[in-house]
Amino acid sequence: MIADLVKKTRSFRRFNEDRKISLKILKALVDSGRLSASAANRQPLKYILSCDPEINDRIFPCIGWAAYLKDWKGPEKGQRPAAYIIMLGDTAVSTEFWCDHGISGQSILLGAVEMGLGGCFIGAIDKGRLRAALNIAPQYRIMLIIALGEPAEQVVIESTADTNGNIRYWRDNDGIHHVPKRPLDEVILKQFPK
Repeated sequence: MIADLVKKTRSFRRFNEDRKISLKILKALVDSGRLSASAANRQPLKYILSCDPEINDRIFPCIGWAAYLKDWKGPEKGQRPAAYIIMLGDTAVSTEFWCDHGISGQSILLGAVEMGLGGCFIGAIDKGRLRAALNIAPQYRIMLIIALGEPAEQVVIESTADTNGNIRYWRDNDGIHHVPKRPLDEVILKQFPK
């Protein structure tokens, strides 16, 4: 059921790097994104796929990891993503990308979870460095990176944010990653009938 996949689709940031992901799997995931809805059906998204360790080593230093975890600089060697999908907006197709990358990305992550993988949307990107590292043409706007791999951490949803409304994720002493979510009644402003 889709609700179960959504609950399992968390932002994983530590992976079993030695569990390889094939290009065939990456293409299947992108195909799910490609078939997803697109504003005005323009389909302006393009993708760069990498499951090559050398290319992954070029991508990794272009990423900012988990801003709320101040003492953590990102996954260590061995716990880094086995693959990346870089989402680009093709300005030759459109200069407005609306929410296409979010729709496509969620389809990709749901597909990854269904395959026993995990991932993380990354928007904290040194775009100039990534553009240079992968020789990305100026016509393509760098939107998101999806880091993928077999999860090497446990991520749990906390049923509510704390009483001060704090939604910052955190790790406990056992390394379990906790993600507080606002209560349903807090995010629904109005409902009809009452």
